[in-house]
Amino acid sequence: MTRLGAADVLIVEDRASLRTMLRRTLSSRDYQILEAETAEQALRILAATRISVVLTDLKLPAASGMEVLHAAHDADPNIPVIMMTAYGTIEDAVAAMKVGAFDFLAKPVDTDHLLVLMERAVGQRRLLMENLLLKEEYAARYGFPEIIGEDQRLEEVTRTLQRAATSDTTVLLLGESGTGKELFARALHQLSSRKEGPFIAINCAAIPEALLENELFGHEKGAFTGATSRKLGKFELANGGTVLLDEMGELPLSLQSKLLRVLQERNFERVGGTQTITVDIRIVAATNRELQSAVEKREFRDDLYYRLSVFPISIPPLRERPADIPLLARHFVKEFCRELGRSPVAITDKCLQRLSEYDWPGNIRELSNFLERAVILCDVDYLDCDMVNPRRDDTTLQLGNLNLEGTLREVMQRAVTNVERTKILQVLEQTSGNRSAAATILGVSRKTLLEKIRKYDLVAMPNH
Repeated sequence: MTRLGAADVLIVEDRASLRTMLRRTLSSRDYQILEAETAEQALRILAATRISVVLTDLKLPAASGMEVLHAAHDADPNIPVIMMTAYGTIEDAVAAMKVGAFDFLAKPVDTDHLLVLMERAVGQRRLLMENLLLKEEYAARYGFPEIIGEDQRLEEVTRTLQRAATSDTTVLLLGESGTGKELFARALHQLSSRKEGPFIAINCAAIPEALLENELFGHEKGAFTGATSRKLGKFELANGGTVLLDEMGELPLSLQSKLLRVLQERNFERVGGTQTITVDIRIVAATNRELQSAVEKREFRDDLYYRLSVFPISIPPLRERPADIPLLARHFVKEFCRELGRSPVAITDKCLQRLSEYDWPGNIRELSNFLERAVILCDVDYLDCDMVNPRRDDTTLQLGNLNLEGTLREVMQRAVTNVERTKILQVLEQTSGNRSAAATILGVSRKTLLEKIRKYDLVAMPNH
């Protein structure tokens, strides 16, 4: 049977005995139930809670089930609403179906018929929601981040995301840099009951260790030199919403135990404070690191890893879904043309084929950056293979620009320095300044990369 999991069915019925019977019948099939005695109560629930199916009496005290129907569809046009009606008002129920009700149920209620209707309603809801994130019109209507693709693995990720969104369990998003982990985290937030609350993303690799604790937990006045007033941390500011801890694998060991407490107890103290602050937040973690390997190397706490990995979701890299590259390319080119205020630019089939044959080590972020440059440089109304060649390295060292004076050893040292600096710049651009991701691509430790950034005076490069 298709089940809603932790999602809710709202029963709206003024007779307590009938509500009890309906609740017991549906609860026996693992549906989670909310109840309302009046339309007014139902409207308050619909305004505050994400409901998946509504079962309402057509005749209610002081108002009608039609008001419940309209309120449900105002909250979400895809909520199935089943109308319950006495035999003499079946015509009214049919009229309700013409304006959007899913079906009607005659009283006295046949429980077998009720379960069949509920199963059908849930099935319709599931089918609509499975592809919700993959459709541009839904992304625009509901304010969801738009996730582009038709690959089966991507669809599996979105289905898993839908299931995870119905609870407050911690989600761990796994994937290479540039695969869109923050996009999925935002979609998870929008699908959850916390969608009206704040969404705050924190890049654990971009904030110096000395400042990260202050960013997360805030501080009290006088906690340290320069703390002239109280500052609220990101956890406190996100109360009622969702916190994304991006690049979670880079969180210093000194802060991991404090984060574990937040995950377990949902409370903490500000830096320099003694008052326990309790927050209602959902934590989503994201990383491109193999956390299990980091645990084995004692670089990451095992208890924190197990707490984070309750609900892991792996996002496939772009090279594993090449059929989605043309869809993404057309989308990005269309968006960049709109942002630049220029006429639409087409992409030839051969050009799309060339893009699809490239591995895109920087994933969607690299594809986006590459096509943005291509659109900016394009002075005609189409992109062809001569203009779009991702395998061509625009920063390749030109031998003619190399100083050949001095000994062979000196020339070689200059060449190595030039190549190394150029390569680091290229990868940092490819990863939009994400140093952890750049270190992975370059095959060096993050510490080594930071040393070379300082050595080559690249400190102005964005640190994401």
